[in-house]
Amino acid sequence: MDVMPLLLLVAGSAAVAAAARRTPAPAPLLLVAVGLAVSYIPGVPSYTLDPHIVLPLLLPPLLYTSASDSSYLDLRAQFRPVALLSVGYVLFATVVVGWVAYLIVPGLPLPAALVLGAVVAPPDAVAATAVARRVGLPSRITTILQGESLLNDATAITAYKVALGAAVGEGATWAGGIREFALAAVGGVGIGLVLMAPLHWLRTHLTEPLLQNTLSLLIPFVAYAVAEQAHASGVLAVVVVALYLGHRAWEVDFATRLQEGAVWKMVAFVLESAVFALIGLQLPIVLKRLGEYEGTSAAWYAVAVFLVVVVARFVWVYPATFLPRLLSRRVTEREQNPTWRGAMVTSWAGMRGVVSLAIAFSIPPTMPAGPRNLILFLTFTTVIGTLVVQGVTLPPLIRLLKFPGRDRQAETLAEANAQAQASRAAEARLDELLADERNTLPEPLADRLRMVLERRRNAVWERLGQVNPITGESVDDTYRRLSREMIGAEREVFVRLRDLRYIDDEMLRALLRRLDLEEAAAYREAG
Repeated sequence: MDVMPLLLLVAGSAAVAAAARRTPAPAPLLLVAVGLAVSYIPGVPSYTLDPHIVLPLLLPPLLYTSASDSSYLDLRAQFRPVALLSVGYVLFATVVVGWVAYLIVPGLPLPAALVLGAVVAPPDAVAATAVARRVGLPSRITTILQGESLLNDATAITAYKVALGAAVGEGATWAGGIREFALAAVGGVGIGLVLMAPLHWLRTHLTEPLLQNTLSLLIPFVAYAVAEQAHASGVLAVVVVALYLGHRAWEVDFATRLQEGAVWKMVAFVLESAVFALIGLQLPIVLKRLGEYEGTSAAWYAVAVFLVVVVARFVWVYPATFLPRLLSRRVTEREQNPTWRGAMVTSWAGMRGVVSLAIAFSIPPTMPAGPRNLILFLTFTTVIGTLVVQGVTLPPLIRLLKFPGRDRQAETLAEANAQAQASRAAEARLDELLADERNTLPEPLADRLRMVLERRRNAVWERLGQVNPITGESVDDTYRRLSREMIGAEREVFVRLRDLRYIDDEMLRALLRRLDLEEAAAYREAG
Protein backbone atom coordinates (compact mmCIF):
# COMPACT_ATOMS: atom_id res chain seq x y z
CA MET A 1 0.00 0.00 0.00
CA ASP A 2 1.35 3.42 -1.00
CA VAL A 3 1.05 5.70 2.02
CA MET A 4 2.53 8.77 0.32
CA PRO A 5 -0.84 10.08 -1.03
CA LEU A 6 -2.32 9.83 2.47
CA LEU A 7 0.65 11.64 4.00
CA LEU A 8 0.42 14.36 1.35
CA LEU A 9 -3.31 14.79 2.03
CA VAL A 10 -2.91 15.07 5.80
CA ALA A 11 0.17 17.31 5.70
CA GLY A 12 -1.16 19.54 2.93
CA SER A 13 -4.61 20.01 4.44
CA ALA A 14 -3.12 20.72 7.88
CA ALA A 15 -0.81 23.35 6.36
CA VAL A 16 -3.69 25.06 4.55
CA ALA A 17 -5.87 24.99 7.69
CA ALA A 18 -3.04 26.53 9.71
CA ALA A 19 -2.55 29.23 7.06
CA ALA A 20 -6.29 29.97 7.12
CA ARG A 21 -5.98 31.10 10.73
CA ARG A 22 -3.91 34.03 9.53
CA THR A 23 -6.45 35.08 6.90
CA PRO A 24 -10.06 36.29 7.11
CA ALA A 25 -11.17 33.31 4.98
CA PRO A 26 -12.85 30.46 6.89
CA ALA A 27 -10.66 27.36 6.93
CA PRO A 28 -13.30 25.06 5.34
CA LEU A 29 -13.69 27.39 2.38
CA LEU A 30 -9.94 27.79 1.85
CA LEU A 31 -9.41 24.03 2.05
CA VAL A 32 -12.10 23.37 -0.54
CA ALA A 33 -10.68 26.05 -2.86
CA VAL A 34 -7.15 24.67 -2.58
CA GLY A 35 -8.47 21.16 -3.15
CA LEU A 36 -10.24 22.29 -6.32
CA ALA A 37 -7.06 23.95 -7.60
CA VAL A 38 -4.73 21.10 -6.66
CA SER A 39 -6.98 18.47 -8.24
CA TYR A 40 -5.86 19.57 -11.71
CA ILE A 41 -2.12 19.77 -11.02
CA PRO A 42 -0.34 17.05 -13.04
CA GLY A 43 0.96 14.23 -10.88
CA VAL A 44 -1.43 14.79 -7.97
CA PRO A 45 -2.84 11.41 -6.83
CA SER A 46 -6.51 10.66 -7.41
CA TYR A 47 -8.42 10.81 -4.13
CA THR A 48 -11.68 8.94 -4.58
CA LEU A 49 -14.09 9.54 -1.70
CA ASP A 50 -14.77 6.00 -0.49
CA PRO A 51 -18.04 5.81 1.50
CA HIS A 52 -16.77 2.65 3.19
CA ILE A 53 -14.06 4.82 4.76
CA VAL A 54 -15.86 8.14 5.31
CA LEU A 55 -19.02 6.87 6.98
CA PRO A 56 -17.60 4.30 9.43
CA LEU A 57 -14.11 5.76 9.95
CA LEU A 58 -14.31 9.56 9.58
CA LEU A 59 -17.88 10.38 10.57
CA PRO A 60 -17.90 8.76 14.07
CA PRO A 61 -14.90 10.65 15.51
CA LEU A 62 -16.08 13.95 14.00
CA LEU A 63 -19.55 13.46 15.49
CA TYR A 64 -18.07 12.35 18.81
CA THR A 65 -15.79 15.32 19.29
CA SER A 66 -18.54 17.76 18.27
CA ALA A 67 -21.17 16.14 20.52
CA SER A 68 -18.88 15.75 23.53
CA ASP A 69 -18.04 19.48 23.30
CA SER A 70 -21.74 20.36 23.10
CA SER A 71 -23.90 21.06 26.12
CA TYR A 72 -26.47 18.39 26.92
CA LEU A 73 -28.44 20.89 29.00
CA ASP A 74 -28.48 23.49 26.21
CA LEU A 75 -29.52 20.90 23.63
CA ARG A 76 -32.30 19.67 25.90
CA ALA A 77 -33.52 23.25 26.30
CA GLN A 78 -33.57 23.68 22.50
CA PHE A 79 -34.94 20.21 21.71
CA ARG A 80 -38.03 21.40 19.80
CA PRO A 81 -36.23 23.64 17.24
CA VAL A 82 -33.44 21.07 16.92
CA ALA A 83 -35.94 18.28 16.21
CA LEU A 84 -37.83 20.43 13.70
CA LEU A 85 -34.62 21.02 11.78
CA SER A 86 -32.91 17.65 12.10
CA VAL A 87 -36.00 15.62 11.24
CA GLY A 88 -38.70 17.88 9.80
CA TYR A 89 -36.47 20.03 7.62
CA VAL A 90 -34.46 17.08 6.26
CA LEU A 91 -37.63 15.24 5.17
CA PHE A 92 -39.08 18.48 3.77
CA ALA A 93 -35.91 19.22 1.80
CA THR A 94 -35.79 15.63 0.53
CA VAL A 95 -39.27 15.91 -0.94
CA VAL A 96 -38.94 19.47 -2.29
CA VAL A 97 -35.53 19.01 -3.92
CA GLY A 98 -36.54 15.60 -5.27
CA TRP A 99 -39.79 16.91 -6.76
CA VAL A 100 -38.12 19.91 -8.42
CA ALA A 101 -35.34 17.70 -9.85
CA TYR A 102 -37.99 15.33 -11.19
CA LEU A 103 -39.75 18.23 -12.93
CA ILE A 104 -36.70 19.92 -14.49
CA VAL A 105 -34.53 16.94 -15.52
CA PRO A 106 -36.02 15.04 -18.47
CA GLY A 107 -36.12 11.31 -17.95
CA LEU A 108 -35.09 11.39 -14.28
CA PRO A 109 -37.35 8.95 -12.37
CA LEU A 110 -39.04 10.28 -9.24
CA PRO A 111 -37.39 7.71 -6.91
CA ALA A 112 -33.95 8.68 -8.23
CA ALA A 113 -34.84 12.36 -7.78
CA LEU A 114 -35.81 11.62 -4.16
CA VAL A 115 -32.44 9.93 -3.69
CA LEU A 116 -30.86 13.23 -4.74
CA GLY A 117 -33.11 15.10 -2.31
CA ALA A 118 -32.11 12.86 0.60
CA VAL A 119 -28.42 13.12 -0.27
CA VAL A 120 -28.30 16.94 -0.28
CA ALA A 121 -30.81 17.48 2.53
CA PRO A 122 -28.58 17.45 5.66
CA PRO A 123 -26.34 20.40 6.52
CA ASP A 124 -22.93 19.19 7.60
CA ALA A 125 -21.86 18.89 11.25
CA VAL A 126 -18.25 19.83 10.53
CA ALA A 127 -19.13 22.87 8.41
CA ALA A 128 -21.71 24.20 10.85
CA THR A 129 -19.44 23.82 13.86
CA ALA A 130 -16.43 25.36 12.11
CA VAL A 131 -18.38 28.41 10.96
CA ALA A 132 -20.13 28.85 14.32
CA ARG A 133 -16.77 28.87 16.10
CA ARG A 134 -15.25 31.32 13.63
CA VAL A 135 -17.99 33.95 13.48
CA GLY A 136 -19.06 33.89 17.14
CA LEU A 137 -22.78 33.27 16.75
CA PRO A 138 -25.08 33.81 19.75
CA SER A 139 -25.11 30.74 21.99
CA ARG A 140 -28.75 29.82 21.30
CA ILE A 141 -28.28 29.80 17.52
CA THR A 142 -25.00 27.91 17.83
CA THR A 143 -26.70 25.27 19.98
CA ILE A 144 -29.53 24.85 17.47
CA LEU A 145 -27.16 24.55 14.49
CA GLN A 146 -24.88 22.11 16.30
CA GLY A 147 -27.79 20.02 17.50
CA GLU A 148 -29.30 19.93 14.02
CA SER A 149 -26.05 18.91 12.38
CA LEU A 150 -25.43 16.18 14.96
CA LEU A 151 -28.79 14.50 14.38
CA ASN A 152 -29.79 15.20 10.79
CA ASP A 153 -27.43 12.66 9.22
CA ALA A 154 -29.49 9.85 10.74
CA THR A 155 -32.67 11.21 9.13
CA ALA A 156 -30.98 11.74 5.76
CA ILE A 157 -29.32 8.31 5.64
CA THR A 158 -32.61 6.59 6.46
CA ALA A 159 -34.51 8.64 3.87
CA TYR A 160 -31.77 7.83 1.35
CA LYS A 161 -32.11 4.08 1.97
CA VAL A 162 -35.88 4.21 1.46
CA ALA A 163 -35.63 6.27 -1.74
CA LEU A 164 -32.80 4.10 -3.03
CA GLY A 165 -34.86 0.95 -2.48
CA ALA A 166 -37.58 2.41 -4.69
CA ALA A 167 -35.05 3.63 -7.28
CA VAL A 168 -33.44 0.21 -7.75
CA GLY A 169 -36.75 -1.62 -7.79
CA GLU A 170 -36.80 -3.16 -4.31
CA GLY A 171 -40.44 -2.26 -3.78
CA ALA A 172 -40.05 0.24 -0.94
CA THR A 173 -43.28 1.75 0.40
CA TRP A 174 -44.07 4.80 2.48
CA ALA A 175 -45.22 2.57 5.35
CA GLY A 176 -42.02 0.56 5.12
CA GLY A 177 -39.97 3.76 5.02
CA ILE A 178 -41.66 5.15 8.14
CA ARG A 179 -41.12 1.83 9.90
CA GLU A 180 -37.44 1.74 8.90
CA PHE A 181 -36.94 5.33 10.07
CA ALA A 182 -38.58 4.61 13.43
CA LEU A 183 -36.51 1.46 13.94
CA ALA A 184 -33.27 3.22 13.01
CA ALA A 185 -33.98 6.18 15.30
CA VAL A 186 -35.24 4.18 18.28
CA GLY A 187 -32.55 1.56 17.82
CA GLY A 188 -29.75 4.12 17.57
CA VAL A 189 -30.88 6.00 20.67
CA GLY A 190 -31.50 2.75 22.53
CA ILE A 191 -28.05 1.35 21.76
CA GLY A 192 -26.49 4.65 22.80
CA LEU A 193 -28.38 4.52 26.10
CA VAL A 194 -27.27 0.93 26.69
CA LEU A 195 -23.62 1.62 25.92
CA MET A 196 -23.13 4.96 27.67
CA ALA A 197 -23.19 3.78 31.32
CA PRO A 198 -20.77 0.82 30.89
CA LEU A 199 -18.40 2.96 28.83
CA HIS A 200 -18.46 5.69 31.47
CA TRP A 201 -17.82 3.09 34.18
CA LEU A 202 -14.77 1.87 32.26
CA ARG A 203 -13.51 5.43 31.85
CA THR A 204 -13.76 6.11 35.57
CA HIS A 205 -12.30 2.77 36.72
CA LEU A 206 -9.29 2.44 34.44
CA THR A 207 -6.29 3.71 36.36
CA GLU A 208 -3.88 4.37 33.51
CA PRO A 209 -4.42 7.59 31.51
CA LEU A 210 -2.93 5.85 28.46
CA LEU A 211 -5.57 3.11 28.62
CA GLN A 212 -8.32 5.64 29.30
CA ASN A 213 -7.39 7.66 26.23
CA THR A 214 -7.14 4.54 24.11
CA LEU A 215 -10.68 3.71 25.19
CA SER A 216 -11.74 7.28 24.39
CA LEU A 217 -10.48 6.91 20.82
CA LEU A 218 -12.30 3.60 20.39
CA ILE A 219 -15.66 4.70 21.83
CA PRO A 220 -17.14 6.43 18.72
CA PHE A 221 -16.21 3.50 16.47
CA VAL A 222 -17.64 0.95 18.92
CA ALA A 223 -20.94 2.83 19.27
CA TYR A 224 -21.27 3.31 15.51
CA ALA A 225 -20.36 -0.29 14.63
CA VAL A 226 -22.68 -1.87 17.23
CA ALA A 227 -25.62 0.22 16.06
CA GLU A 228 -24.99 -0.43 12.38
CA GLN A 229 -24.70 -4.17 13.03
CA ALA A 230 -28.15 -4.01 14.60
CA HIS A 231 -29.45 -2.06 11.53
CA ALA A 232 -29.95 0.99 13.74
CA SER A 233 -28.59 4.51 13.37
CA GLY A 234 -24.88 4.60 14.18
CA VAL A 235 -25.02 8.39 14.07
CA LEU A 236 -27.56 8.60 16.89
CA ALA A 237 -25.72 6.00 18.95
CA VAL A 238 -22.48 8.01 18.75
CA VAL A 239 -24.24 11.28 19.59
CA VAL A 240 -26.08 9.84 22.61
CA VAL A 241 -22.91 8.27 24.02
CA ALA A 242 -20.84 11.42 23.39
CA LEU A 243 -23.38 13.74 25.02
CA TYR A 244 -23.52 11.56 28.13
CA LEU A 245 -19.76 11.16 28.44
CA GLY A 246 -19.20 14.87 27.83
CA HIS A 247 -21.78 15.74 30.49
CA ARG A 248 -20.04 13.42 33.01
CA ALA A 249 -16.46 14.21 31.98
CA TRP A 250 -15.79 15.86 35.35
CA GLU A 251 -15.82 12.42 36.97
CA VAL A 252 -12.79 11.27 34.96
CA ASP A 253 -9.26 11.54 36.35
CA PHE A 254 -7.64 14.94 35.74
CA ALA A 255 -4.62 13.44 33.94
CA THR A 256 -6.96 11.70 31.52
CA ARG A 257 -8.88 14.91 30.85
CA LEU A 258 -5.66 16.80 30.11
CA GLN A 259 -4.43 14.18 27.67
CA GLU A 260 -7.85 13.52 26.17
CA GLY A 261 -8.48 17.17 25.42
CA ALA A 262 -5.18 17.49 23.57
CA VAL A 263 -5.65 14.22 21.68
CA TRP A 264 -9.17 15.00 20.49
CA LYS A 265 -8.23 18.53 19.45
CA MET A 266 -5.51 17.08 17.25
CA VAL A 267 -7.80 14.38 15.83
CA ALA A 268 -10.56 16.89 15.06
CA PHE A 269 -8.11 19.31 13.44
CA VAL A 270 -6.58 16.65 11.19
CA LEU A 271 -9.89 15.04 10.20
CA GLU A 272 -11.75 18.31 9.59
CA SER A 273 -8.89 19.63 7.46
CA ALA A 274 -8.62 16.42 5.42
CA VAL A 275 -12.40 16.20 4.94
CA PHE A 276 -12.75 19.65 3.38
CA ALA A 277 -9.67 19.14 1.22
CA LEU A 278 -11.16 15.85 0.01
CA ILE A 279 -14.32 17.65 -1.09
CA GLY A 280 -12.37 19.90 -3.45
CA LEU A 281 -10.26 17.02 -4.76
CA GLN A 282 -13.35 15.20 -6.05
CA LEU A 283 -13.91 17.56 -9.01
CA PRO A 284 -12.08 15.55 -11.74
CA ILE A 285 -13.75 12.32 -10.62
CA VAL A 286 -17.21 13.87 -10.65
CA LEU A 287 -16.78 15.46 -14.08
CA LYS A 288 -15.36 12.26 -15.53
CA ARG A 289 -18.48 10.35 -14.50
CA LEU A 290 -21.01 12.91 -15.72
CA GLY A 291 -21.55 11.15 -19.04
CA GLU A 292 -24.76 11.88 -20.95
CA TYR A 293 -25.73 14.94 -18.88
CA GLU A 294 -22.58 16.96 -19.49
CA GLY A 295 -22.83 20.42 -21.02
CA THR A 296 -24.82 23.57 -20.31
CA SER A 297 -27.91 21.61 -19.30
CA ALA A 298 -26.02 20.03 -16.39
CA ALA A 299 -24.86 23.49 -15.28
CA TRP A 300 -28.44 24.77 -15.31
CA TYR A 301 -29.58 21.74 -13.30
CA ALA A 302 -26.83 22.46 -10.77
CA VAL A 303 -27.88 26.10 -10.38
CA ALA A 304 -31.54 25.13 -10.03
CA VAL A 305 -30.88 22.48 -7.36
CA PHE A 306 -28.61 24.84 -5.43
CA LEU A 307 -31.29 27.56 -5.42
CA VAL A 308 -33.99 25.11 -4.36
CA VAL A 309 -31.80 23.87 -1.48
CA VAL A 310 -31.23 27.43 -0.28
CA VAL A 311 -34.83 28.63 -0.69
CA ALA A 312 -36.34 25.48 0.85
CA ARG A 313 -34.46 26.14 4.08
CA PHE A 314 -35.97 29.63 4.35
CA VAL A 315 -39.42 28.23 3.57
CA TRP A 316 -39.07 25.75 6.43
CA VAL A 317 -37.17 27.75 9.05
CA TYR A 318 -39.36 30.85 9.33
CA PRO A 319 -42.69 29.03 9.88
CA ALA A 320 -40.97 26.46 12.14
CA THR A 321 -39.53 29.32 14.20
CA PHE A 322 -42.63 31.48 14.70
CA LEU A 323 -45.75 29.34 14.12
CA PRO A 324 -45.35 27.14 17.23
CA ARG A 325 -45.36 30.28 19.38
CA LEU A 326 -48.64 31.37 17.83
CA LEU A 327 -50.21 27.94 18.25
CA SER A 328 -48.99 27.00 21.72
CA ARG A 329 -48.89 29.13 24.85
CA ARG A 330 -46.62 26.53 26.46
CA VAL A 331 -43.94 27.11 23.82
CA THR A 332 -44.22 30.87 24.38
CA GLU A 333 -43.78 30.49 28.14
CA ARG A 334 -40.94 27.96 28.09
CA GLU A 335 -38.73 29.15 25.24
CA GLN A 336 -36.77 32.30 24.58
CA ASN A 337 -38.42 34.67 22.14
CA PRO A 338 -36.84 34.15 18.69
CA THR A 339 -35.98 37.04 16.39
CA TRP A 340 -36.11 37.42 12.65
CA ARG A 341 -32.34 37.93 12.68
CA GLY A 342 -31.82 34.57 14.34
CA ALA A 343 -34.12 32.91 11.79
CA MET A 344 -32.20 34.62 8.98
CA VAL A 345 -28.85 33.26 10.17
CA THR A 346 -30.30 29.80 10.81
CA SER A 347 -31.73 29.78 7.29
CA TRP A 348 -28.48 30.89 5.68
CA ALA A 349 -26.21 28.59 7.73
CA GLY A 350 -27.05 25.49 5.72
CA MET A 351 -23.69 24.43 4.31
CA ARG A 352 -23.50 20.88 3.00
CA GLY A 353 -20.40 18.75 3.37
CA VAL A 354 -18.62 15.46 3.11
CA VAL A 355 -21.50 13.28 4.38
CA SER A 356 -23.62 14.24 1.37
CA LEU A 357 -20.78 13.37 -0.99
CA ALA A 358 -20.04 10.10 0.78
CA ILE A 359 -23.69 9.04 0.50
CA ALA A 360 -23.73 9.99 -3.19
CA PHE A 361 -20.59 7.94 -3.85
CA SER A 362 -22.23 4.96 -2.11
CA ILE A 363 -25.09 4.73 -4.64
CA PRO A 364 -24.81 1.15 -5.96
CA PRO A 365 -24.32 0.30 -9.65
CA THR A 366 -27.79 -1.30 -9.67
CA MET A 367 -29.14 2.21 -10.24
CA PRO A 368 -28.93 3.22 -13.93
CA ALA A 369 -25.63 4.95 -14.72
CA GLY A 370 -27.19 8.17 -16.04
CA PRO A 371 -29.20 9.12 -12.95
CA ARG A 372 -26.43 7.89 -10.63
CA ASN A 373 -23.78 10.07 -12.27
CA LEU A 374 -26.10 13.09 -12.38
CA ILE A 375 -26.90 12.73 -8.68
CA LEU A 376 -23.18 12.65 -7.89
CA PHE A 377 -22.56 15.77 -10.00
CA LEU A 378 -25.48 17.72 -8.50
CA THR A 379 -24.45 16.72 -4.99
CA PHE A 380 -20.92 17.96 -5.62
CA THR A 381 -22.07 21.29 -7.06
CA THR A 382 -24.53 21.79 -4.20
CA VAL A 383 -21.86 21.09 -1.59
CA ILE A 384 -19.39 23.44 -3.27
CA GLY A 385 -22.08 26.08 -3.86
CA THR A 386 -23.26 26.16 -0.26
CA LEU A 387 -19.71 26.16 1.14
CA VAL A 388 -18.60 28.97 -1.17
CA VAL A 389 -21.69 31.18 -1.31
CA GLN A 390 -22.97 30.73 2.23
CA GLY A 391 -19.55 30.19 3.79
CA VAL A 392 -18.22 33.48 2.37
CA THR A 393 -21.30 35.58 3.05
CA LEU A 394 -22.31 34.26 6.49
CA PRO A 395 -19.72 36.25 8.52
CA PRO A 396 -20.56 39.61 6.88
CA LEU A 397 -24.27 38.79 7.19
CA ILE A 398 -23.86 38.30 10.93
CA ARG A 399 -21.96 41.58 11.19
CA LEU A 400 -24.64 43.34 9.14
CA LEU A 401 -27.43 42.04 11.37
CA LYS A 402 -25.56 43.41 14.42
CA PHE A 403 -26.24 40.70 16.93
CA PRO A 404 -25.64 41.87 20.49
CA GLY A 405 -22.16 40.90 21.56
CA ARG A 406 -21.32 38.83 24.60
CA ASP A 407 -21.22 40.72 27.89
CA ARG A 408 -17.68 39.88 28.94
CA GLN A 409 -17.95 41.75 32.23
CA ALA A 410 -21.12 39.91 33.23
CA GLU A 411 -19.50 36.59 32.30
CA THR A 412 -16.43 37.41 34.38
CA LEU A 413 -18.61 38.39 37.34
CA ALA A 414 -20.51 35.11 37.08
CA GLU A 415 -17.20 33.21 36.91
CA ALA A 416 -15.86 35.11 39.93
CA ASN A 417 -18.96 34.36 41.98
CA ALA A 418 -18.82 30.68 41.05
CA GLN A 419 -15.13 30.54 41.97
CA ALA A 420 -15.83 32.28 45.29
CA GLN A 421 -18.48 29.70 46.21
CA ALA A 422 -16.18 26.83 45.21
CA SER A 423 -13.26 28.34 47.18
CA ARG A 424 -15.38 28.68 50.32
CA ALA A 425 -16.37 25.03 50.03
CA ALA A 426 -12.73 24.01 49.50
CA GLU A 427 -11.59 26.10 52.46
CA ALA A 428 -14.19 24.53 54.73
CA ARG A 429 -13.14 21.09 53.56
CA LEU A 430 -9.48 21.92 54.20
CA ASP A 431 -10.23 23.07 57.76
CA GLU A 432 -12.23 19.89 58.33
CA LEU A 433 -9.35 17.71 57.08
CA LEU A 434 -6.67 19.57 59.05
CA ALA A 435 -8.68 19.10 62.23
CA ASP A 436 -8.07 15.37 61.90
CA GLU A 437 -4.76 14.28 63.45
CA ARG A 438 -4.13 11.94 60.53
CA ASN A 439 -3.85 14.97 58.22
CA THR A 440 -1.46 17.03 60.30
CA LEU A 441 0.72 19.32 58.17
CA PRO A 442 3.46 21.80 59.06
CA GLU A 443 1.95 25.27 59.18
CA PRO A 444 3.88 26.53 56.09
CA LEU A 445 2.41 23.73 53.97
CA ALA A 446 -1.11 24.36 55.31
CA ASP A 447 -0.67 28.08 54.54
CA ARG A 448 0.49 27.19 51.05
CA LEU A 449 -2.76 25.32 50.42
CA ARG A 450 -4.71 28.34 51.61
CA MET A 451 -2.63 30.65 49.40
CA VAL A 452 -3.45 28.52 46.36
CA LEU A 453 -7.14 28.93 47.14
CA GLU A 454 -6.75 32.66 47.66
CA ARG A 455 -4.88 33.09 44.40
CA ARG A 456 -7.48 31.10 42.48
CA ARG A 457 -10.29 33.15 44.03
CA ASN A 458 -8.66 36.51 43.29
CA ALA A 459 -7.49 35.67 39.76
CA VAL A 460 -10.92 36.14 38.20
CA TRP A 461 -11.60 39.43 40.02
CA GLU A 462 -8.24 40.74 38.87
CA ARG A 463 -9.34 40.42 35.26
CA LEU A 464 -11.81 43.21 35.97
CA GLY A 465 -9.01 45.48 37.20
CA GLN A 466 -7.00 48.09 35.36
CA VAL A 467 -4.17 47.26 32.99
CA ASN A 468 -0.53 48.04 33.59
CA PRO A 469 0.04 51.57 32.13
CA ILE A 470 3.52 50.59 30.92
CA THR A 471 3.00 47.13 29.40
CA GLY A 472 -0.75 47.26 28.73
CA GLU A 473 -1.12 43.90 30.49
CA SER A 474 -3.80 42.99 32.99
CA VAL A 475 -2.73 41.63 36.36
CA ASP A 476 -3.36 38.02 35.40
CA ASP A 477 -1.46 38.52 32.10
CA THR A 478 1.57 39.69 34.09
CA TYR A 479 1.19 36.81 36.55
CA ARG A 480 1.03 34.32 33.70
CA ARG A 481 4.09 35.80 31.99
CA LEU A 482 6.18 35.86 35.15
CA SER A 483 5.19 32.27 35.97
CA ARG A 484 6.24 31.22 32.49
CA GLU A 485 9.58 33.03 32.84
CA MET A 486 10.29 31.37 36.21
CA ILE A 487 9.43 27.92 34.92
CA GLY A 488 11.53 28.58 31.82
CA ALA A 489 14.53 29.37 34.03
CA GLU A 490 14.06 26.10 35.92
CA ARG A 491 13.71 24.18 32.68
CA GLU A 492 17.03 25.56 31.37
CA VAL A 493 18.82 24.45 34.55
CA PHE A 494 17.40 20.92 34.29
CA VAL A 495 18.53 20.64 30.66
CA ARG A 496 22.00 21.93 31.52
CA LEU A 497 22.32 19.41 34.35
CA ARG A 498 21.30 16.65 31.94
CA ASP A 499 23.92 17.80 29.43
CA LEU A 500 26.54 17.69 32.23
CA ARG A 501 25.39 14.13 33.01
CA TYR A 502 24.41 15.12 36.57
CA ILE A 503 20.94 13.71 35.90
CA ASP A 504 19.88 11.26 33.20
CA ASP A 505 17.21 11.66 30.53
CA GLU A 506 14.61 9.70 32.44
CA MET A 507 14.89 12.06 35.40
CA LEU A 508 14.86 15.04 33.02
CA ARG A 509 11.57 13.89 31.50
CA ALA A 510 10.01 13.47 34.95
CA LEU A 511 11.13 16.95 36.03
CA LEU A 512 9.98 18.56 32.78
CA ARG A 513 6.58 16.89 33.04
CA ARG A 514 6.20 18.32 36.55
CA LEU A 515 7.04 21.79 35.22
CA ASP A 516 4.65 21.35 32.30
CA LEU A 517 1.80 20.53 34.67
CA GLU A 518 2.65 23.52 36.86
CA GLU A 519 2.76 25.80 33.83
CA ALA A 520 -0.61 24.49 32.63
CA ALA A 521 -2.06 25.01 36.12
CA ALA A 522 -0.69 28.57 36.28
CA TYR A 523 -2.11 29.31 32.83
CA ARG A 524 -5.59 28.09 33.78
CA GLU A 525 -5.43 29.72 37.20
CA ALA A 526 -4.75 33.09 35.64
CA GLY A 527 -7.73 32.67 33.36
